Amino acid sequence: MKSNLKALTCAAALLAAEVPPVNAQTERVTINVNTTERIAPMTPIWAWFGHDEPNYTYMKDGQKLLTDLQAASPVPVFMRVHNLLTTGDGQPAYKWGSTNAYTEDAQGRPVYDWTIIDRIFDSYMQRGMKPLVQIGFMPEALTTSTGPYRHHWKPGDDYNDIYTGWAHPPKDYQKWSELVYQWVKHSVEKYGQKEVESWWWEVWNEPDIPYWQGTYDEYVKLYDYAAAGLKRALPTARIGGPEVTGPLGPRTQKWLRDFLEHCLRGTNYATGQQGSPLDFVTFHAKGAPRVMPDGHVRMSVSTQLRAINNGMEIVASFPELKHIPIVLGESDPEGCAACPVATNPANAYRNGTMYSSYTAEQLARTYQLMDLYGVNLIGSVTWAFEFEGQPWYYGFRDLATNGINKPVMNTFRMLGQMSGDRVAVTSTGGLSVQQVRDSSVDGRADVSALAARDTRSATVLVWNYHDDDLPSPPAQIELRIAGLPPGPVTLTEYRVDPEHGNSYTKWLAMGSPQPPTAAQIAELRQASELAVVDGPKQLSAGGGQITTAITLPRQGVSLVKLTW
Repeated sequence: MKSNLKALTCAAALLAAEVPPVNAQTERVTINVNTTERIAPMTPIWAWFGHDEPNYTYMKDGQKLLTDLQAASPVPVFMRVHNLLTTGDGQPAYKWGSTNAYTEDAQGRPVYDWTIIDRIFDSYMQRGMKPLVQIGFMPEALTTSTGPYRHHWKPGDDYNDIYTGWAHPPKDYQKWSELVYQWVKHSVEKYGQKEVESWWWEVWNEPDIPYWQGTYDEYVKLYDYAAAGLKRALPTARIGGPEVTGPLGPRTQKWLRDFLEHCLRGTNYATGQQGSPLDFVTFHAKGAPRVMPDGHVRMSVSTQLRAINNGMEIVASFPELKHIPIVLGESDPEGCAACPVATNPANAYRNGTMYSSYTAEQLARTYQLMDLYGVNLIGSVTWAFEFEGQPWYYGFRDLATNGINKPVMNTFRMLGQMSGDRVAVTSTGGLSVQQVRDSSVDGRADVSALAARDTRSATVLVWNYHDDDLPSPPAQIELRIAGLPPGPVTLTEYRVDPEHGNSYTKWLAMGSPQPPTAAQIAELRQASELAVVDGPKQLSAGGGQITTAITLPRQGVSLVKLTW
């Protein structure tokens, strides 16, 4: 009943928000795309996802979402999950999961059981996906903790309650190294050397905060021993770290710098030699939404972008790492996927189009930061998946609810149609990447675009974004695309906004049923698909250019696709 009342309250707020203020004025914007001015390859950095609860992977709705994620991507999707080495019965809970991969017999001898890990990885392999393998957390038989091993956290509890025995260093680093060796050896035997060489392996998660109940020195020792086990099993396997939190403050920035320095020139704890294997660098970036005095939510895309900026700047400061791959191991609007709106009102952005437009804004600006620093960013992990068997649209940071995709999924579907090279864009209603990074988007809206050109297509992702989740008239956009081959082109415009590609507004219009009927679920599934608002239609690119008009609501995202 409480979740129904909450949903009805949200419905009333959303319906009120759809009415624009009386005195608001429509913004008129011209966006110019030059498809001959190529910037860099359209690397699908967005095709990386992750979540805390690995056991959701092989459950009914988890399986469907994996299929949908891979269907949206032209390349293999990478998945990163916590708790792959955590001890337990394989049953998920909030911010918890387990595989029971490592136990010990009565004499203290290791017992390895890969059954659950294989079930997780098999789910990826069946779909052509790949793991970003997180080596963690600490098995119960290895932890130095003398307190409780498992937590029983739930939304509303103190977040610090999650840091129990799984977060501690090992009592035996040789056994830890051997565990990694046996895991990699098994993976090669099961999936083949070539396949495992295409994976990325990383050690732990956010060791600069209480996810790691050891010191910095103990973490790099953990890393060195893990790397030694991995490289002993497969010398060509790729390993990286340190998966620190967003490098906004001096402590985390020092962690990242010190770790990179250790890998380049430090003494290796496992081998005694200089340096440690480092095939890629990872760090996180999170935004910081908040509830304003009048009750509306204000996002902070600048907080997330400054973390990305600072991490790139640190990596770029090491000449030896100029071309090293970088993965944003978690990159999200805020920090707790399992904290719903009921306990965290600032997370009210998650069900509707604020999340989908924020994602377009943030990823487009991430590409620009990559250009600014000249770094090799290969992945940006969206830390969102699904929560099996929970109330519909409860307000978790997830991509789907009970098997129905949320609007944000359609932003990824649009990105999945962009290929080739990124090309030049200017917008009279757009902000610079420096403005968004330094001051966010809490003044004028950012109406801009990301564009790409391939051999026989051009794609333009257009957004109308503002940090404030408040009503506003749509933007009237004149989109000019130049540099096309003269002759006929086919134009299709896809959209996610309150009326298109939006299962959430459909659910609200139904009266927020908990649960929906079978007929309603069918309607929701249809509403969740990527919607076409214009075309396909035939145009003539006279002089190698076309012009089209878009009326884009606030927090709306469109993809204009041209083919020839």
